[in-house]
Amino acid sequence: MRHHTTFAIGAVLAAAGIGLGAFGAHGLQDVIEPAMLANWETGVRYHMYAALAMLAISLRPEQRRAPWFLLAGTVVFGGSLYLMALTGARWLGAVTPFGGVLLIVGLLLAAFDALRTARPAAETSEKVLVDR
Repeated sequence: MRHHTTFAIGAVLAAAGIGLGAFGAHGLQDVIEPAMLANWETGVRYHMYAALAMLAISLRPEQRRAPWFLLAGTVVFGGSLYLMALTGARWLGAVTPFGGVLLIVGLLLAAFDALRTARPAAETSEKVLVDR
């Protein structure tokens, strides 16, 4: 995914997270049971974490794989919690951890790709210093 696309998706995810958070706080508070509202809030919290991570990694053009995992993780993790809160289908809680794994893999890929692309530059700097 190109970095400008990653930034745009991160911004849209953040806007959606804010909207979903407001909807939960104002539209669902008196409609669903407190445990389901807590699930909604957890979905929003991790949704926003992923959106902020997406915005941060958009600053690094080498980040091509991580955004896909963050996007998929947000959809699966947050989506399963949102649907569970709205429908009461508790079995969706079994799907949520898969989204969490996707989020973790995305962040680990971001770290790996950042270190992998930084290494050649550091080695080049060291070589220049030794040659002088």
